[in-house]
Order: sequence, then structure tokens, then C-alpha cells
Amino acid sequence: MESNSLKNCLITGGAKRIGKAIVENLVSNGWNVAIHCHNSIEDAKILAKNLSSKQIKVVSLDARLDVYTEMLTLVKRATEALGPITCLINNASVFDMDQVGQITETSWAKHMAVNLSAPLFLSQEFFKCLNEQQSGNIVNIIDQRVWSPTPWFISYATSKAGLWSLTQSLALALAPRIRVNAIGPGPTLQSKRQTKEDFQAQSRATPLQKGATPNEIASAVRFILSSKSMTGQMIALDGGQHLGWEYSGNKDCPQE
Repeated sequence: MESNSLKNCLITGGAKRIGKAIVENLVSNGWNVAIHCHNSIEDAKILAKNLSSKQIKVVSLDARLDVYTEMLTLVKRATEALGPITCLINNASVFDMDQVGQITETSWAKHMAVNLSAPLFLSQEFFKCLNEQQSGNIVNIIDQRVWSPTPWFISYATSKAGLWSLTQSLALALAPRIRVNAIGPGPTLQSKRQTKEDFQAQSRATPLQKGATPNEIASAVRFILSSKSMTGQMIALDGGQHLGWEYSGNKDCPQE
């Protein structure tokens, strides 16, 4: 069982893909969940409706994470909807392709706002709102490439490297009441830039010749929540990709 007596979670980007799997796993284990969304408002509403019951409350909250005043209200709104929030999962992410020679101020600022600034200020609000007698958890969904850099996705990779550093700093700053950990996925779901064949080739190029599934990542979140002595750690669920990068074989395809 998780250590928190109050099982109320706010997750950013929880309407689809990995976020949806995390939401479903938490709900199946007795958590009330506030699903943050922005581009997937209808998906979030449908998911919340389908998962809500007499015992479990699931709500959707719309906000732009790159607009400071909107983002900053999320913890308060989640608290008003569910009660005291004891778990924050920073899952939402911008993942746009750029590389040296193509990086723009707009792209850089967008990645930093959503992938790094929002987790920082949401974590700060979470800390400020958490009752002094209550323990809590923050889980940051990062990326295995913070341990194995590549030449691509410079803005994205840098923002995630910052989030990994922030995870460790917050683990020290918020101990002992709040544990802060991370998960670093590798190949999990096909991106909008990939064909099915490209994604399969990338997964096969890992040491285990496969990536993770969204359900694996969701299970890892619950492992973190139940591991009371764990803080400042990242679990790489990537088929071993962080141990050494291999090209998929298609030089024309971005190496996701």
C-alpha cells in the first residue's frame, strides 16, 4: 500500500498515451485523480467520466503550462476538486524536433516552459499546499536520454536534463516529508514523426530489443509511491537504451 493516507493525485498531461495509463492504474488502486489537459480536453473529460465512481473521483482541469498564471492555479484547483493533493506527477511534455542550426527562441522557450518551469513551480505549489503532518510524492516523467545524450532534439533534451537535475535538488530540499523521483522512458509509443517500421527498428536497437509499455511505466509510478526509502532516483524503462545509443539503420528518420 502507498504511504499516503490521502490518495489524491494531480497529473499533468494525463488524457492520452503514457499519462492515460498512469491515471487508469492509479484509479484502479484507489486514487482520486485530477487530470490536467490542454490540447486533449475532450479526451480528458471522457476519461474522467469513464473512471469516476461512487468511491473514486476523477476530474479534468484545463490549463496552459506555458502560461504562468494558468499553470500556477492547478494545485489549488485540484485541491478544491479532490481534497488535499498528496501526489504530483509531472508528465506533460513538449517533444519537438530541433538540432543545431534549427533552434529558435520560440522552440527553446516552449520546451523550457512546459518541461522544466512548470514542474518546478507546480512542485513548489504542491509543497506550499501540503499539510505539515502529511507526506507526499512528486514523480517526474523525464527521458532516458538524460543519461545518454544524442545530437537531436536539443531543446527537448536540455529541458529534460534540467528536470533530472531539479528532481535531485528537490529530493534534498523537500525531504523528509516529500519524496521526489523520476522515470526515464525509452521507446514506448510511436511518435508522430515515425512510421511503425521506424519505431520497431528503434526498439529492436536497444540491448533488450524492446522498449517499455505505458502500463510498465504506470506500474513503476506505483512502485515509487510504495517505496518509502526511495528519493532522488530515476528508473530508466528503456530496454537498456541508456547504456549506449544505436542507430535504427534509417539515416533519414529522426532518432527518437
